[in-house]
Amino acid sequence: MATPHIEAKLGEIAETVIMAGDPLRAKFMADTYLKDVVQFNSVRNMLGFTGTFGGKRISIMGHGIGIPSMSVYVTELYRFYGVKTIIRTGTAGAMQADVKIGDLVFAQGACTDSHYLDSMGLPGAFAPIASYDLLTAAVEKCKGFGYKHYVGNVFSSDVFYDESASWKIWAKMGVLCKEMETSALYGIAAREGKKALTILTISDSMVENVETSAQERQTGFTKMMDVALGVASEA
Repeated sequence: MATPHIEAKLGEIAETVIMAGDPLRAKFMADTYLKDVVQFNSVRNMLGFTGTFGGKRISIMGHGIGIPSMSVYVTELYRFYGVKTIIRTGTAGAMQADVKIGDLVFAQGACTDSHYLDSMGLPGAFAPIASYDLLTAAVEKCKGFGYKHYVGNVFSSDVFYDESASWKIWAKMGVLCKEMETSALYGIAAREGKKALTILTISDSMVENVETSAQERQTGFTKMMDVALGVASEA
């Protein structure tokens, strides 16, 4: 079985999938953490791998940038490949002064300026939230590692280069950081009756106007990988 975007046969993808926007980060995680790795996808260079971690079969795959790309891969994984749990490992821009480069953020909920969820025909505004068991497991793993972390709302935006400074309005509402995919992930998981969690590493700050390099974002943010793999191995 194959979809227009994933060439894997049924059974080649595990029930638990860790995803990353950058397919090269997905490859780094697979090469670094998994045993007995087999690549199941290379369509459009959106790399996907299956292996074992802690004795459990886990897949790791890229999802690209933004809600449209995320929605395609997540829908196909949940609907056509029997995936039950997706954990997104991503990067984000801090919107609060005390949230610093390298800190972890667990997305409890996701605000958005996207209209993607309108396509589901809901008679109102859906509030996309994480799967509680995955969220609590991630927090406990993080405490065990001693990693600094925050739990709260994130802002899933369709706009990367935003010259309006509208992020400050979201920040006043206590939103922790800005990213580009989580509201779709959580909405699709709810629609499909599956589980989802986003774990983010702060890669830049809109408050302090600082950012990290592409290489750091690809291979340097291993704390969220430790947490994601720990949760995935017990999901």
